[in-house]
Amino acid sequence: MKKILLSLLQVAVTVAVLVWVFHDPHKRAQMAVALHTADYRWVAAAMFAYALVEFSAGVRWYVLLRVQKIFLSTPRVAGLFLIGMFYNQFLPGGTGGDIIKSYLLLKETPGKATGALLAVVFDRMVGLVALISITGLLIGLRYDWLTQHEETKHLVWLLIAILGSAVLMLLTSFIVSGFNLAHSLPARFPVRDKLIELSASYHLYAHHWRATLAAFGCSIVAHLSTFATFLCVAYAFRAKVPLIDFFAIMPIERTISSLPISFAGVGLREKIFQIMLHGLCGVPEAVAVLIGSMSFLVMLVCCLPGGIVYLLYKPSGQIGHIKLREMREKVATLEHEISDSE
Repeated sequence: MKKILLSLLQVAVTVAVLVWVFHDPHKRAQMAVALHTADYRWVAAAMFAYALVEFSAGVRWYVLLRVQKIFLSTPRVAGLFLIGMFYNQFLPGGTGGDIIKSYLLLKETPGKATGALLAVVFDRMVGLVALISITGLLIGLRYDWLTQHEETKHLVWLLIAILGSAVLMLLTSFIVSGFNLAHSLPARFPVRDKLIELSASYHLYAHHWRATLAAFGCSIVAHLSTFATFLCVAYAFRAKVPLIDFFAIMPIERTISSLPISFAGVGLREKIFQIMLHGLCGVPEAVAVLIGSMSFLVMLVCCLPGGIVYLLYKPSGQIGHIKLREMREKVATLEHEISDSE
């Protein structure tokens, strides 16, 4: 029931924000003109940039799997990765793809459940650390510019609050890991299982620091390529925003639109660009909104192959596909077993 209510809330927020953003007839007319006069060669460049995102993130996961001594064939690893990318875009919350990817990986690696799950957990974590690093640098360089208006200042502070919470979580997990405190936590302590997973992954990947650095480097490339995807779309609509300014805005959009408030960030993304690009760069509101929508469309198109792979994918030892709820339950059960055994 909670998941149903959350989904209904996300749909309601999505519809409300979309109506808010697109209700003005004058703005819609400007969008039509912008679409008609756009240089779609830049959209093709955006698709190439996002393909680089997928390649970099795929290499990162491949490296982390090998640390866990999981040696699947390249087609299998690529297939699982593409499935995860597809469902991370199309399922609410942005982590549904991780659940499906984790479950299918478990089916492919019997006897290596711990390594399989820790690779997925650390993959997400190293991506977060890379985003925090890039964001800290960009916000530090452009803080005064980003906060020159009240609306943009509020978004920057929201970003800092969200990523500050993430930094606090990471520091807590480092302390818990460093002093082996995870098992001293009460059984009902929130995110206890996750802290134990992170602790186990830290100990393993610290001994394989070269692979960890390679994964971090892949994450940097993936994030910057995502920013470049949106920048190419902006250029398609002739919004000549300086690269450093556009990149400084991108962590705000990426972080806030990833919150499970609306469905896949739809509506939030457009509103954030409307506020930031119009307020700071003088981009017409209609064009700023289009940059958000078209960029999301580019990502969806690039992730569609994962849906095709999923339809054709046959997990080892399994006949047919099972429901996402059952996958969640299976992965959650294994996570709990791992936290008890570590």
